[in-house]
Amino acid sequence: MPTLHFTSAPNREELYKVGDYVEVYCDHDRNNIRIRDWLVGTIVQVDPKMLAVQFMDNVYLTDGWMVPDHVLWFPKDSAHLRLPVRRRRRVKPRTTRNP
Repeated sequence: MPTLHFTSAPNREELYKVGDYVEVYCDHDRNNIRIRDWLVGTIVQVDPKMLAVQFMDNVYLTDGWMVPDHVLWFPKDSAHLRLPVRRRRRVKPRTTRNP
């Protein structure tokens, strides 16, 4: 049986972990209209080359079919996958009450 020779140990450091939130550029519903935009999902499986991302909203394949289990698979180096962009909420000015 042939043996494998490594010049260095395999990289076990993973950028993504199960339970992490990611944003995915995909077709989905927003306000009952199908759009193609970034959508936040949760990683449910990590393989050596691929990630499974599950969404709360309906997501669609490129050819228009809805994905029944709301899970899309992506290569780890996909341009359609990114860590969530932190959005700042506008702080409402405080109003003081007069007694």
